[in-house]
Amino acid sequence: MNRKQDSASFDDMPGPSTETPQNAGFSAGRLIPILVLAAGLAAFFIFDLGQYLSLEALKENREALTGWVARTGVLAWVVYALLYAAATAFSLPAGAVMTIAGGFMFGPFLGGTLTVIGATVGATAVFLAARYAFADILRSRAGGAIQKMEKGFQENALSYLLFLRLIPVFPFFLVNLVPAFLGVRVGTYVLGTLIGIIPGSLVYASVGDGVGAVLEAGQDVNLGIIFEPRFLLPIVGLGILSLLPILYKKFRRGGSAAVE
Repeated sequence: MNRKQDSASFDDMPGPSTETPQNAGFSAGRLIPILVLAAGLAAFFIFDLGQYLSLEALKENREALTGWVARTGVLAWVVYALLYAAATAFSLPAGAVMTIAGGFMFGPFLGGTLTVIGATVGATAVFLAARYAFADILRSRAGGAIQKMEKGFQENALSYLLFLRLIPVFPFFLVNLVPAFLGVRVGTYVLGTLIGIIPGSLVYASVGDGVGAVLEAGQDVNLGIIFEPRFLLPIVGLGILSLLPILYKKFRRGGSAAVE
């Protein structure tokens, strides 16, 4: 090896790190996005803002909402999507009601589409904030079991995300956070979220499309409709289908090991 090659090899070597496992990749400033989101959630309960995001509020203001959509047109689409994104980012417990309201104001397909866009944007904001604040320090302290789970999740991230998004038994805010700690790529997270929330959003938007007649009749809107077999079984079926690539990989690995 000549001197030039030796110098290049030396330059490519990583320098000594001055960070310790306790402070690697972490600073107080990284907590700011998470604190902002937590403050928004706290304000929601402190100021009782839930009264404005309820079925009762929708019933009382349905004529005003219909008139506002008719007057503002596309602007109403943008405002609704932004409000939904903010509600998702702050993890407000109002997703079902807002999706029904979207279906009521815009119809099942446009309302469902705006909901999917807003929810994806808001969920991505939570994901980025959590990863920015905690992912590095958690990864530095992770043991062998956590690292193995992280590797397995990363290998099949899209399939796992689709399953978690499709099956409605997992809290939405929790599914926003977990992938951030497991090193999922942003593009994969966005795609899995976007596709995975479409069925549930369309179900609730369809309910919202007929909510005016239901409220006029003095009947209650069933927020648990997603758990009825006619809706739940097809969604669960899609969730199972999303896991087929993982099962196929395991089958191939098992076959390869048997041959060897």
